[in-house]
Amino acid sequence: MTDPRAALAAVTDPEIPVLTIEDLGILREVIEHPDGTVEVVITPTYSGCPAMAQIEADVRAALEGAGHESVRVTTVLSPAWTTDWMSEDGRRKLREFGIAPPAAGAPRGPVSVTLSACPPAPTVLCPQCGGVARESSRFGSTACKAAYICTQCAEPFDYFKAI
Repeated sequence: MTDPRAALAAVTDPEIPVLTIEDLGILREVIEHPDGTVEVVITPTYSGCPAMAQIEADVRAALEGAGHESVRVTTVLSPAWTTDWMSEDGRRKLREFGIAPPAAGAPRGPVSVTLSACPPAPTVLCPQCGGVARESSRFGSTACKAAYICTQCAEPFDYFKAI
């Protein structure tokens, strides 16, 4: 039997396959119980994340493939996931994949919006050239990303929203 953490090292996020669930920070805990059950505690990036069923199936498959016959996956919503839980390696992988990682000092949590003004967008740097980018849409390819365009090289890219 392989060490459970080692077996989980290859489990990636189905929406961003360059990131492991550990890089993303959703892998919270791995508990080996006396009866042989391996319990994996995960926290979704947001409560309605459609990738969680696939992640749970991938966790089970990885552990069962490593010889662990009894696997329990526990989803915990509190405390809520935050982009602060992403690893530095994960942030680097996002940049290399062409997705800007969460900006330092970006607003977090619910954002108040009025009809007269939108809150200021964070300064986001292009993962291609490092130039400053502008938001083209608060809604990107998935709910956890926004669409940006670099003002220097004009390359469109996703920005992983700070949560």
